[in-house]
Amino acid sequence: MPTPLATFESSLQEVESSVTRTTPQSLEATLQAVIERPAVGVQLPFDTCSLADLDVNLHPTPRTLQSAVCGITTAVLGIATYGTLVLEATPTGSELSSLFPDHHVAVLRAADVVPDMETAFEHLSELVAAGRGDHVLATGPSATADMGSLVYGAHGPREVTVVLVEE
Repeated sequence: MPTPLATFESSLQEVESSVTRTTPQSLEATLQAVIERPAVGVQLPFDTCSLADLDVNLHPTPRTLQSAVCGITTAVLGIATYGTLVLEATPTGSELSSLFPDHHVAVLRAADVVPDMETAFEHLSELVAAGRGDHVLATGPSATADMGSLVYGAHGPREVTVVLVEE
């Protein structure tokens, strides 16, 4: 039986998302290689990497969000069976960095990949109880077939890259 991490990587491929594995020590170099500029994002919870050092706007305005090519966020969970990212919505609008730019780069600890939706809801109930209840569930690039053939990027990013941090 495959591990949740292997299932997650397979599910990401199925939803047209790419994945890159790295370590906390190599995270900054990994992000340097995958992000495009101009970029917007949120501060990451890793002492070894600062997006400010990578020329990423950490306090985007509506104008910089519109002109950004790439948005970098942290995902609080990855749901293996769907290749879904759980992004925390914050009072400062951190989720906007995942929704406006054409390329969303989500940084996720490999340890935060859960096997299924039931387990994700268990984790989310803990966050809700702690007063952190607003989340966005994102599965792959934005896609619609409303007008016929499948079109990516109609209501969100055209490309999604998940950076898995293995500690």
